[in-house]
This record gives sequence, structure tokens and C-alpha cells, in this order.
Amino acid sequence: QVQLVESGGGLVQAGGSLKLSCVVSGRTFSNYAMGWFRQAPGKEREFVAGISRSGATRSADSVKGRFTISGDNAKNTVYLQTNSLKPDDTAVYYCAASNSLGLPSGRYAYTNWGQGTQVTVSS
Repeated sequence: QVQLVESGGGLVQAGGSLKLSCVVSGRTFSNYAMGWFRQAPGKEREFVAGISRSGATRSADSVKGRFTISGDNAKNTVYLQTNSLKPDDTAVYYCAASNSLGLPSGRYAYTNWGQGTQVTVSS
């Protein structure tokens, strides 16, 4: 069973940056497709970015050019670098793992989830 623990969230002013981390234990993260999702109050959980087993990445249109997902095999950690943050980026950010061979964006393709880390962007 894989366990995921996120960290790195916080309060930041608009235009600032945060680097979120997802430490994976139990199995090597490259055995999974890994995704970052976020959920704002009163809204559905939405896909932000993902990295496949082969290292291919993709991100949601709303964060393209601002957020970057990456992985460090030596640390068994997946990162989400968030730049040029906007108040609309305020949400709880979750790391998730999927057994898919591709790179799904639907939340139900992901079977393992972390507890989340809060990101708050002030205007």
C-alpha cells in the first residue's frame, strides 16, 4: 500500500510562489501515475497536473505556464512548483496515485490520496 504525505502549503501574496512536496512511501512513485488536485470551498476537486510512469507531464489549462510538476526518484517525492499565484488558486492541494498506464485527469482514476496541504493566496 502506498502512502502519500503533502507539505509546502501556506499563505502567499498574489504573484508569489510555493513549492509543494508529496513524499511517497510504501512503493516507488514511478510505479504509478501521480497527480496533483485541488479543492476550493464549495467546489469540486479538480485536476491540476500529473506525471505518468514514463515521466510525461500535463497540466490543466488554468495553471499552464505557471505550475510545473516534477519527480525526484532518489527522494521518492513528487513536486508541484507554483508560480505567479492568483487568489483563484486558493484551495487544499492533494497528491494522488493511480494504477493507470496513462495519465488520467479524472479523480476517480486515482486510488490513493494524501491528506492535503492548504494554499492561500491573498490579493
